[in-house]
Amino acid sequence: MLSFGCNMKDIFLLDMDETLLDFLKAEEENFLWALHRFGVQTDARTYPRFHEINDGLWKMLERGEIARAEINYRRFELLFQEFGYRADFKAVASAYFKHFEEVCYPYPGAIVFLKALKERGRTYIVTNGSKPIQERHIADAGFLSLIEGAFISEDVGFNKPSKEYADYVKANIEGFENSRAVWIGDSLTSDMVCAQNAQVDFILYSPTGRPQGYGGELARNYDELLQLL
Repeated sequence: MLSFGCNMKDIFLLDMDETLLDFLKAEEENFLWALHRFGVQTDARTYPRFHEINDGLWKMLERGEIARAEINYRRFELLFQEFGYRADFKAVASAYFKHFEEVCYPYPGAIVFLKALKERGRTYIVTNGSKPIQERHIADAGFLSLIEGAFISEDVGFNKPSKEYADYVKANIEGFENSRAVWIGDSLTSDMVCAQNAQVDFILYSPTGRPQGYGGELARNYDELLQLL
């Protein structure tokens, strides 16, 4: 159970992609747009494999094994090598990155959820995404007026789930107290670990249910999140 102690939770640290935004839908749409723009023919295997490669590289970033800038082109280089595509992978990578700012799908109910949190306290976005993309998505999704701020790792200078990132977040929220804060996100390797580094409670947002081996707090939808809080 959440350790409320004598304080109710009123500092909400929210991941954005796959918690408030349908990242997978946006990723697939943007990926197919970029490849087709350069005449690359895709099939049913192409996007799922790209997602696997991309996800693996972002987990390497979380572990400090790769630089952020390298991910932007490396994911396409690896995919093109595997599938034998002959297009300029760096040009495709650049188009994909730039166009991603324009592709944003808030989950149904995300705005209502954020409005409910705003009535209870202060909400901050905590994300590993790219600064220009995440800032545009926060605005386009209608989140800007509902949050107090956003800690985007590219801007912060440290990546989730590092202790440095967690410490930066805590140091830059006025009146921060561990017992008043709760971290909410979809990732066990990023969000949960960062919550542990910040020494705050964590709720896994997982519409698909409980992952094997996870015994902590879990919500499958926004109503369940609000009930836990």
